[in-house]
Amino acid sequence: MLFDLDGVLVDSRAVVERTWLKWIARHGLVIPDIVRRSHGRRSVDTLRELAPALPIDAEVAWLEATELADSEGLVALPGALEAFGGLPDNRCAIVTSGGRALARMRLRATGFPEPTLVVAAEDVRAGKPSPEGYELAAARLGVDPHECVVIEDTPAGISAGRAAGAKVLALATTFPASALVDADMIVPSLASIRITQRLDDIEIE
Repeated sequence: MLFDLDGVLVDSRAVVERTWLKWIARHGLVIPDIVRRSHGRRSVDTLRELAPALPIDAEVAWLEATELADSEGLVALPGALEAFGGLPDNRCAIVTSGGRALARMRLRATGFPEPTLVVAAEDVRAGKPSPEGYELAAARLGVDPHECVVIEDTPAGISAGRAAGAKVLALATTFPASALVDADMIVPSLASIRITQRLDDIEIE
């Protein structure tokens, strides 16, 4: 089971929105759909698309520092603690578009056990929708991506999971179901399913 973090396990929408709105105000920019365009993607990729003339590394550092300092409104999404906490470390991983320090902070802030395997933004050369993160997570778990289920909430993440060869379960927590139609299955949240481990297999009901 390969989980995205934000929008799958943790509701960080308020923090993400505050951060990006601060960023555009800082530069006097007008980008009405900035939050939608940033969801599910690495900050570096969003910045390269929206503001390639700016010093990208410095801007990424500012965004991450701003998010690291803001935990207000972070909560575990429905069913997430039960679904994730019931799996052994050698059967699951988190694949996030955020940095490792940010992932750890958000997991701690919302009561999740920190998994052994986290694939973060700095671990890959290309972020979602590239499959690199999910391919790397599967390799580190010692399994083929075709044996994995990716759980995502954004079109970019769904594309990444499918390109890796995994089955994709989409949660309509960030985008409407109509935007997630490329997934193999769509549910409202992790509270809508039950994940159980039986012998050497994991089942989703």
